[in-house]
Amino acid sequence: MPKMKTKSSAKKRFKMTASGKVKAGQAGKRHGMIKRTNKFLRDARGTTTLSAPDAKIVKGFMPYAR
Repeated sequence: MPKMKTKSSAKKRFKMTASGKVKAGQAGKRHGMIKRTNKFLRDARGTTTLSAPDAKIVKGFMPYAR
Protein backbone atom coordinates (compact mmCIF):
# COMPACT_ATOMS: atom_id res chain seq x y z
CA MET A 1 0.00 0.00 0.00
CA PRO A 2 1.23 3.50 -0.74
CA LYS A 3 1.63 5.95 2.08
CA MET A 4 -1.22 8.34 2.81
CA LYS A 5 -0.53 12.00 2.21
CA THR A 6 -0.68 14.69 4.87
CA LYS A 7 -2.56 17.85 3.91
CA SER A 8 0.09 20.54 3.56
CA SER A 9 -2.23 23.22 4.92
CA ALA A 10 -2.90 21.18 8.07
CA LYS A 11 0.75 20.48 8.87
CA LYS A 12 1.47 24.22 8.65
CA ARG A 13 -1.39 25.23 10.94
CA PHE A 14 -1.68 22.51 13.58
CA LYS A 15 0.57 20.62 15.99
CA MET A 16 -0.17 17.61 18.14
CA THR A 17 0.39 17.51 21.90
CA ALA A 18 1.90 14.51 23.65
CA SER A 19 -1.55 13.44 24.85
CA GLY A 20 -2.94 13.51 21.31
CA LYS A 21 -4.81 16.81 21.39
CA VAL A 22 -4.55 19.31 18.52
CA LYS A 23 -2.94 22.69 19.14
CA ALA A 24 -3.86 25.66 16.93
CA GLY A 25 -3.34 29.39 16.91
CA GLN A 26 -6.09 31.55 18.29
CA ALA A 27 -8.54 32.90 15.74
CA GLY A 28 -9.56 36.53 15.31
CA LYS A 29 -6.24 38.38 15.52
CA ARG A 30 -5.36 39.07 11.88
CA HIS A 31 -6.92 42.51 11.58
CA GLY A 32 -9.55 44.76 13.18
CA MET A 33 -7.89 44.97 16.60
CA ILE A 34 -9.33 48.44 17.18
CA LYS A 35 -12.84 47.05 17.56
CA ARG A 36 -11.87 44.11 19.78
CA THR A 37 -11.92 44.43 23.54
CA ASN A 38 -8.70 44.29 25.52
CA LYS A 39 -10.02 41.19 27.28
CA PHE A 40 -10.46 39.42 23.93
CA LEU A 41 -6.95 40.36 22.82
CA ARG A 42 -5.43 39.07 26.06
CA ASP A 43 -7.36 35.82 25.89
CA ALA A 44 -6.47 35.29 22.22
CA ARG A 45 -2.70 35.22 22.76
CA GLY A 46 -0.69 32.11 22.04
CA THR A 47 -2.32 28.82 21.12
CA THR A 48 -5.35 26.80 22.14
CA THR A 49 -6.47 23.20 21.90
CA LEU A 50 -9.25 22.36 19.48
CA SER A 51 -12.56 20.90 20.57
CA ALA A 52 -13.08 17.17 20.02
CA PRO A 53 -15.20 17.47 16.83
CA ASP A 54 -12.71 19.90 15.24
CA ALA A 55 -9.74 17.79 16.31
CA LYS A 56 -11.29 14.72 14.68
CA ILE A 57 -11.40 16.54 11.32
CA VAL A 58 -7.78 17.72 11.61
CA LYS A 59 -6.55 14.26 12.58
CA GLY A 60 -8.02 12.97 9.34
CA PHE A 61 -5.82 15.41 7.44
CA MET A 62 -2.70 14.32 9.34
CA PRO A 63 -2.70 10.50 9.32
CA TYR A 64 0.81 10.08 10.75
CA ALA A 65 0.63 12.72 13.50
CA ARG A 66 0.87 11.11 16.92
